Amino acid sequence: MKHFDRAVLAQVLVDGIEEMQLDLSGDKIAKLMDYLGLLFKWNAVYNLTSLRDPMQMVTHHLLDSLAAVPAFADAKNVLDVGAGGGLPGMVLAICRPDRKVAMIDTVHKKTAFLTQVKAELGLTNVTVYTKRVEQLEVKEPFDVITSRAFADLSDFVNWSGHLLAEGGQFIALKGVAATDEQQRVPAPWYITELRPLKVPKLDAERHLVLIAKSN
Repeated sequence: MKHFDRAVLAQVLVDGIEEMQLDLSGDKIAKLMDYLGLLFKWNAVYNLTSLRDPMQMVTHHLLDSLAAVPAFADAKNVLDVGAGGGLPGMVLAICRPDRKVAMIDTVHKKTAFLTQVKAELGLTNVTVYTKRVEQLEVKEPFDVITSRAFADLSDFVNWSGHLLAEGGQFIALKGVAATDEQQRVPAPWYITELRPLKVPKLDAERHLVLIAKSN
């Protein structure tokens, strides 16, 4: 499927949301579709994602990110590192408008896209940064820092650990549960949970890796 058939794509999205038993209003689903439309349109010029098929964007991007949303139930202030086209950050910001979601990427065309999405969808809870996460300084640290296919877990915590609030946690979205990568997580960080995810319409391994700091 190479063209953007909103009705067909929306039905697949709705079916997936129902299968995961997520409680999302029609307004939020419409915004997710608006976001998908912008991602598809901008991707033709800016190469935000290697996927070109909008149906694959629904399964591999939207549903994949939505499967992780319940893990952020208690999060109030989230940072998405290496946000790229906004996954999972933009999906989380749409689903949880009462939570603050910041996204950071070094690539200007990607943060320009995120800024455009924020404006067009009226997402007042979104902040976008264009810089390396190691150089980011904030007044209010984040209670959850997340990433999706961003870097090795050890690099992820080393580069962004200074931004995590006391008692906060990392939530990394990963494909296979790479044991060697988990073993390289440096002290005082440790893995609190490895949570398998089931993504509708996606026959591939997906895991959340939850990381905290030992006292």
